[in-house]
Formats: sequence, C-alpha cells, structure tokens
Amino acid sequence: MSLFIASAYAAPAAAAGPQSALPSILMMVGFVAIFYFLIWRPQSKRTKEHRNMIESVTVGSEVVFAGGLMGRIKKVEGEYAVIVIGTGVDVKVQKSSIVAVLPEGTLAGL
Repeated sequence: MSLFIASAYAAPAAAAGPQSALPSILMMVGFVAIFYFLIWRPQSKRTKEHRNMIESVTVGSEVVFAGGLMGRIKKVEGEYAVIVIGTGVDVKVQKSSIVAVLPEGTLAGL
C-alpha cells in the first residue's frame, strides 16, 4: 500500500536461553575498582597526610592557612592555634584550616 516505505515484518524470536549474571557482576566490580583507585584511595591518603601535618604543628612553626595568610604559631590551644601574622597582630584559627607548614625562616625572607 505504501509507495515509499517498505513493510516491516517481525523477525522470529531466537531461542533465548538463561542469561548469565556474571558479565553484569564483573562490570560492577570493575566500576568499584576504578572508583577505589581513582577517587577513594587518593582522597584518604590526602586526608591522612593533612591530619599528620596538623598533629605535627608546634609553637614556632611557620604556616600558611586557608585564605593565603602566612604566620608563625604563637600558641596551640586544642583544636585552635594563635598565629602571629604581623607585629602585634594575633589571629586565632582552627588548626584544620592550616594548608601547609613552611620551612623555617621562610617568613623572614618575604
């Protein structure tokens, strides 16, 4: 009846046997392995290194904290540290906001 469209006929159903779940399970295991090695493991390593750095901070350490300010630690009070950022300018910050510990004498060279 149609001039331009060919008639479509349903193909006979192939003999469908029971499908194995093994390929799906292997794909899920592969995705979990990829996420573990590319996301979870590196992030946990960074967190552990940051925690060790925070614990190793002592009075007199020169640090950079979030926001880019640099200073020398004057006093450590539990989870907080008092940092001298200038002559007579003390700032109290959370120790978790410390981004890096500088080598001794860095602030004198700036």
